[in-house]
Amino acid sequence: MSDTAGGETDAPTERLTVYSDYVCPFCYLGRRSLEQYQETRDEELQIDWHPFDLRSQKRGPDGEIDHGVDDGKDDEYFEQAKQNVQRLKKRYDADDMSIDIAREVDSLPAQVASYYVKQHYDHETWLAFDETIFAALWHDTRDIGDPDVLADLAADADLDPDEIRSALDDDGLREELRGKFTEAHQQGVTGVPTFAYDGYGARGAVPPEQLKRLVEGV
Repeated sequence: MSDTAGGETDAPTERLTVYSDYVCPFCYLGRRSLEQYQETRDEELQIDWHPFDLRSQKRGPDGEIDHGVDDGKDDEYFEQAKQNVQRLKKRYDADDMSIDIAREVDSLPAQVASYYVKQHYDHETWLAFDETIFAALWHDTRDIGDPDVLADLAADADLDPDEIRSALDDDGLREELRGKFTEAHQQGVTGVPTFAYDGYGARGAVPPEQLKRLVEGV
């Protein structure tokens, strides 16, 4: 474990805040766009990840998703979302995505694990774990809501699987994470991905040139 939790010492000085949820395909596509923008920079931006729960309106008091709750997203909504995903896959060279939508996957356990790693390890370790989670869902169609899957992914990212299992069982950590979800809403974040830099923001899987304008003003 790093002595510099959150990667404060050796991380790049510039940070781009990114609000996202692992089950959001546009969050994955937005990160692909960000990678393309990063390739044009001399110094890489650090991602300051903030969690967001797309399924918050469907959760019961126990935190479990109630798929019977109407959140306004019907079959027509998801069909349109699929079409948008397929269009952006071509634009951002993301044809390796195996699925377009992940309606049945609960990302909350993955967000708990990722939040724990972000709080206790350096930025590079967190980023490796974060990318592993994204790839597991969108490339390998693995259930990132399954603790066993997350333990395997932790090992892939050179983390202790038992440490991640303990984090998943930590009710205090889950409560802290719910506070982060509330904080995001209070700051005006209503959907993801949302990119924020120096008081300005962009929502959606925006193209690299728009991220450049956000960060560099050009």
